[in-house]
Amino acid sequence: MNIFETVVSVIAEQMSVDPATITRETDLQGDLGADSIDAAEMILNIEDLLDIRISDEALTNIKTVDDILKFLGSTIEED
Repeated sequence: MNIFETVVSVIAEQMSVDPATITRETDLQGDLGADSIDAAEMILNIEDLLDIRISDEALTNIKTVDDILKFLGSTIEED
């Protein structure tokens, strides 16, 4: 499973939606109705699955699936 599939899987499970409906442009709050608790749980699951840590500062900039992927890409490249 690649990073995109992992992120989509976590989001789909947390929000009880079909993974096929989630794209890079999906807005976590606007499209899926995610609240701050949903977002925190998604990020914790992604952190655990990918064995990384996402700072609180970075969390404030995450609005879409693409935002998560861009952050993960830059974090993984730094390691």
